[in-house]
Amino acid sequence: MNLFNIVSDIEKSDAEAYERVEFTRRKLLKTTAIAAVGTAGLLTASLNKAYAADSDVVDVLNFALLLEYLEAEFYAKGLETGGLIPDSDRNVFMKIGEHEKQHVEFLKSALGSQAIAKPAFDFTAGGKYPTVFSDYMTFLVLSQSFEDLGVRAYKGQAPRLKGNKEVLLSALKIHSVEARHAADVRLIRGLRVWASEQETGGAPAAVYEGENLLYQHDAIDLISLVTPKIVQRDGGPEMMAEKIVRESFDEPLTKEKVLAIAGPFVIAA
Repeated sequence: MNLFNIVSDIEKSDAEAYERVEFTRRKLLKTTAIAAVGTAGLLTASLNKAYAADSDVVDVLNFALLLEYLEAEFYAKGLETGGLIPDSDRNVFMKIGEHEKQHVEFLKSALGSQAIAKPAFDFTAGGKYPTVFSDYMTFLVLSQSFEDLGVRAYKGQAPRLKGNKEVLLSALKIHSVEARHAADVRLIRGLRVWASEQETGGAPAAVYEGENLLYQHDAIDLISLVTPKIVQRDGGPEMMAEKIVRESFDEPLTKEKVLAIAGPFVIAA
């Protein structure tokens, strides 16, 4: 069964509301946010009502569960592999791993019998990353890739949840935690903390496709974020202005593009 079959099996239920996050920005490198799964029972009742009325909610939240399964399994395997993660960084990945497990448990609890089953994973992606659990740099590249992919996936599905504010809020809470995870990993790697198509750090280019926009949508039109005066300048000031604009907004990815990127890592339902 391929990944698209798994996700079409995704017509199931719920939302990924889940946690209250306490995050100490000054300790980003060494201490990831402590996420507490709370209010699951209260939210489940609201989410169950949404399932029956809106198939988009079912689809989106099972799509999210698939990605959370992947991340949780990735960190579990990394943490249990002796000698892979240096002691200096181990606390960061222990916290990230805990968060991903909490995301999975929340989504499964809220989805109940409608939750998709956990698939099997191949973190070498068919041999493309054979050293993922023996070389720390490879592990970091995939960690960054999965976290940034998750951020863009949640953002891409948010419009489908706009009819249910409780579910949308829950999804955005997890989205914000995934973004902090990505920032943690980039700091460990010595990169800037925000996503950039100019600084992928070796992550697959498709993860950052479309991040170089110089415009944004308002309610009606496309709005250029670089004034003609700056665009017409030569040299450094122009390039710096465009670089800042490109990196000022994270962009969404469609479900189809996310599945195309994640697909090689998923081998069976």
